[in-house]
Amino acid sequence: MAIEYHIQQLEEKHRELDNQLGQLMAHPSSTDDDIAGMKRQKLQLKDRISELRSGASPN
Repeated sequence: MAIEYHIQQLEEKHRELDNQLGQLMAHPSSTDDDIAGMKRQKLQLKDRISELRSGASPN
């Protein structure tokens, strides 16, 4: 199903961002803004995945 594939792609992107965030937080030159931006992206992906799973339409 196309929605399931899309969810899988979003989950993969979420995992990638999680890995990148870990690297970013370990790097001493990372700024709070960079970290917050990546966390915001992860949250948006998580919300979108939840919307798709529940069958809700995007805003």
